[in-house]
Amino acid sequence: MPADAAGLGRGRAAAFVAPALLLIAGFLVFPALWTLYLGMTDYRLTGLAAADPQFVGLDNVERALDEESFTHSLGLTLQFVVGSAVLGQAVLGFAIAWLLRERTGLLRRLVEALVLLAWILPGSVVAFLWIALLDRDDGTLNALLGTGGTAWLVEHPMASIIVFNIWRGTAFSMMLYAAALGTVSPTQLETARLAGASGWQQLRDVVFPAIRGHVLTNLLLISLWTFNDFTPFLLTNGGPGDETEIMPVFIYKTALFGGELGYGAALSVLMLLVNLVIALVYVRLLRARRERPEVTLP
Repeated sequence: MPADAAGLGRGRAAAFVAPALLLIAGFLVFPALWTLYLGMTDYRLTGLAAADPQFVGLDNVERALDEESFTHSLGLTLQFVVGSAVLGQAVLGFAIAWLLRERTGLLRRLVEALVLLAWILPGSVVAFLWIALLDRDDGTLNALLGTGGTAWLVEHPMASIIVFNIWRGTAFSMMLYAAALGTVSPTQLETARLAGASGWQQLRDVVFPAIRGHVLTNLLLISLWTFNDFTPFLLTNGGPGDETEIMPVFIYKTALFGGELGYGAALSVLMLLVNLVIALVYVRLLRARRERPEVTLP
């Protein structure tokens, strides 16, 4: 039997990876299959359906697609992703990385530390800080702006959680873009500058083509993370009403508060399919970039 590159042989190699495969099967594969099964039943947390759930096939999926509450939640989630991830974290993260690329010393370390601090703090702590910031009566934001009595989480709930998520998640984009900008040749930038290119033209014609793969990878990751983010629940509980009831919150309320575990599982499967669509779009864009022939300068 031929040995592998490490010289272990197939049997010993299989035994070596078996614990990891068992963990993956126990904590990923089995829960996914169980959720798929539950999504095809009328299982509830209480009542007769809890004791004797019935198989209903795709009825839960059809119900979700027909209900306005599902489409409303999906629309809010897409708004949340585009506003806080695509237009917020990605743009702000790149802006910070670009402005700090040639900075050294205390200023750069201070800005990076402040941005990273927002990222590494636990979600519950961050939510508490933002509730204090946006409080109607004693909130810091009202004190700074002189807008006493403004209930930001009630009057502008969606904008509040979008800004909250931008502040919380920008650090990842900043670090990724900082690493990507380090791969851009200073010679190309200097050549473009000597040729009279403006700052925007340097970004458009030199920087962005060089880091396009990094941009797409960053957008893929932060879009998926934001789509599945549950932290806004800590600020608004999905309210007021259902104005911030993004998909993770909607599923949580349906499955646990409403007791409809089977329907909630079906919603989770639909949410997974949306995630797959988002991922496939970005992967297709990445593949198109790799297959595009490179242009060499004379």
